[in-house]
Amino acid sequence: MTDSSTELSNLIARYAELIDLGDLGGVADLLADAAVGAGDSTSLLTGRDAILALYAATTRLHPDGTPGTKHVTTNLILDIDDDAGTASARSYWTVFQAVPGLPLQPILAGRYHDQFDRPDTSWRFVERRYLVELVGDVSHHMITGLPT
Repeated sequence: MTDSSTELSNLIARYAELIDLGDLGGVADLLADAAVGAGDSTSLLTGRDAILALYAATTRLHPDGTPGTKHVTTNLILDIDDDAGTASARSYWTVFQAVPGLPLQPILAGRYHDQFDRPDTSWRFVERRYLVELVGDVSHHMITGLPT
C-alpha cells in the first residue's frame, strides 16, 4: 500500500511519461475527469475527447511515434487532506527535446497547478492548469502555437 503523497506524485509523473511516449490517448485518459487549461484562463477544457483533441492538434509526433521530449517535473509541493479526499499540487516543469534538426535543449518551462480528488480508493486529476513561463524553439514540438 502506498501513501497519498506517493500516489499523487506518481500521477504527476505518469503524465510526463505518457506525453513523452507519444501516448496522447493515455494522456486523455489520465486527465479525462479534469478541467485543463492555461493558468489564467477562465475557459478550461473538460472531457476525454476534448483533451485528446487539444493534444492531437498541438503535439507534433515524429516518425518514432513520440514528440522526442522529456518532461521533467520538479519542486513539487503537495497539500493533502486525506480525510476529505482532496489535494492540490504546485510544481515546476521543463521540457527538453532532441530530434533531427534540433540538438538537445530545453524548449519550454513553467508551472503546473493541479487539483485532485479521491472519489473512491484512487486519486485522480480534477484540474490541471499549466503556466508557460519560458519559451525556446518549439518548432519541432508544437503543431500549432501554444494553447491558451
